[in-house]
Amino acid sequence: MKNILIFCGIILLIYVVYRVYKYQTLDDGLDKLIKNGAIILDVRTEKEFEMGHISGSQNISLGTIRDRYTELDPDKTYITVCSHGLRSVKVESILKEKGFKKVYNGGAWSDLQKSIEKK
Repeated sequence: MKNILIFCGIILLIYVVYRVYKYQTLDDGLDKLIKNGAIILDVRTEKEFEMGHISGSQNISLGTIRDRYTELDPDKTYITVCSHGLRSVKVESILKEKGFKKVYNGGAWSDLQKSIEKK
């Protein structure tokens, strides 16, 4: 019985890791949004942004987004990115709370950059 519970726990853990990975990786269609003028919003700190970023992306950090969201146009489409995808999820949520309708999580900026370069 104990072995069955351990096995089920491992299966559940694998499933949760898979779902988190899938949630944090790129959504289908982000490349189309970018081609149609979506703005890539890099939500890392200025120092992180200076160390590398997607060309043409806009930098507003998670720490300042509640004060600076007014710099953004709610009618435009935004794709949030950060270093691993966690901060970008948070900013996506904040912007949606502020009335932005077209905000998508792009996950890690480096993954999105690779995806853009492939296309």
